[in-house]
Amino acid sequence: MLTERRAHTTLPVVDLDRARAFWEGTLGFAPFELRPGAALYRTGEGSVFALSRGSSAASGATTQMAFSVPDVEAEVAELKERGVVFEEYDFPSLRTIGGIGRIGSGRAAWFKDSEGNLIGVLEFDPLT
Repeated sequence: MLTERRAHTTLPVVDLDRARAFWEGTLGFAPFELRPGAALYRTGEGSVFALSRGSSAASGATTQMAFSVPDVEAEVAELKERGVVFEEYDFPSLRTIGGIGRIGSGRAAWFKDSEGNLIGVLEFDPLT
């Protein structure tokens, strides 16, 4: 049953070489498998994601993948040191300061990869 299977994200990329340079060079990921038109990566806790060459660019309008982190401020600071630029939002429902905003379940920040995919960094509030 699908309810018992691990899920993974596939991010669309127009330029796989450019995307690999960002994900590997800037973010520090190492591919565990390369296929024609795709690169696969592992993250913590058994998660997997893929960069896959597609025919159109990502819209970047919604979060396509997010990483759960214990300290969003520390993670954002480290990523900024690596050259990652975070999105700033000023909406009635979301306002970011220094790239970090309050969401219903915690705090979050977003950046776009080289292909326009919107990636989230989320720190969930502790359950009380």
